[in-house]
Amino acid sequence: MNIELALFYLFSAVLIVAGTMVITIRNPVHAALFLILAFFTSAGLWLLLEAEFLALTLVLVYVGAVMVLFMFVVMMLDIKLAPLSEGFTKYLPVGLLIGVVILAELILIVGPARFGLDVISDPTAMGADYSNTKALGNVLYTTYVYPFELAAVILVVAIIAAIVLTLRDKRTSKFIDPQDQVSVKSKDRVRVLKMKSESKK
Repeated sequence: MNIELALFYLFSAVLIVAGTMVITIRNPVHAALFLILAFFTSAGLWLLLEAEFLALTLVLVYVGAVMVLFMFVVMMLDIKLAPLSEGFTKYLPVGLLIGVVILAELILIVGPARFGLDVISDPTAMGADYSNTKALGNVLYTTYVYPFELAAVILVVAIIAAIVLTLRDKRTSKFIDPQDQVSVKSKDRVRVLKMKSESKK
């Protein structure tokens, strides 16, 4: 057993344990920390596959931005842990059934025959000037350009839907028109009142 195979088994074991802890642990902060560990371990697996761009993207985007924001929100909110644990065993059979169905769908759909991974050559056989980032961009914008654009459209629609659903137009809100501020005159804003002075007796 070489060092790469040993690291693969080590990272895989850590990833499985971290993923299991994410969905079973009761404390949301601890679950988020285990999710960060899972992201780092996945990045390590991608480094073993010589996919440096995907590994760095996973660490920078998900760990560096998304998970930090998620940790901030979780720690700022006052989350009651008792209601989260209620009904866990009650819905466990249904959750396991749904998980098995999703796993079967992934095995049937996300496979080498569907995504052409069997035709990709071994990255170790490439030369020193081989760039997996260039190869990924070439595959995304040629073979899978339509699924890539479709995913982008779906993400834009999801962002717009989230903004529309969370936008609340308050009738009591006040706003200022910049055009009215620029065209205002002093006589419209200032009024001089002449009052008689009062004298103390």
